[in-house]
Amino acid sequence: MFDWLTPEARAAVLLSLKVSVWATVVSLPFAIAIAHGIARRAGWVWQAVNGIVHLPLILPPVVTGYLLLLTFGRKGWIGQWLDQWFGIVFAFKWTGAVIAAAVMSFPLMVRAIRLAIEAVDPKLEAAAGTLGANRLWVFGTVTLPLIVPGIIAGAILAFAKAMGEFGATITFVSNIPNQTQTLPSAIYAFLQVPGGDVAAARLVAISVVVALTALVASELVARRVARLIAGN
Repeated sequence: MFDWLTPEARAAVLLSLKVSVWATVVSLPFAIAIAHGIARRAGWVWQAVNGIVHLPLILPPVVTGYLLLLTFGRKGWIGQWLDQWFGIVFAFKWTGAVIAAAVMSFPLMVRAIRLAIEAVDPKLEAAAGTLGANRLWVFGTVTLPLIVPGIIAGAILAFAKAMGEFGATITFVSNIPNQTQTLPSAIYAFLQVPGGDVAAARLVAISVVVALTALVASELVARRVARLIAGN
């Protein structure tokens, strides 16, 4: 697989795939819970949560990476505790790249899922509640099946965003070949050395294909959701 790439470029692509999959899987349950809260609950608390969730879309990625370094670095207020008590270190590790990618892609996932939840008629949930079902059971049996396409669309967009994440990742975990060098970081590294244009162009092509595939897949899922809603 990817035999036409240099070993360094191949390692960057495989690491990006690994990081993106983990970032998507780990953040998905939290995205569903937060999206449901934003969509179904009122009040300033959930408005504040909504604002915080979307901050990575507004802030420069380098700022987000720096905040992650302050939080999860060896001397960060959480990272220091994790290192001392559990020996867990995220800074300058591929697991830190997972955190950076998850944080940067989280808003897209939450937004897609929230829109899917808002499209579900609250009367259906209320009807299930009148039959004695608790909130968790209502969500699992009524809401969740209806928002599966939205969850898939959000996961696809988040995966594509994680594959392309650069600023927060390079700030938090640096650009160490075969350790923390993801696909965008490898492109940047190749462009800094003479004769690296060809290798960079190949990685750019991979990035474009991944992005276009994700957009097309997300659009197809969105249309499927629209048809389901129209059918109901």
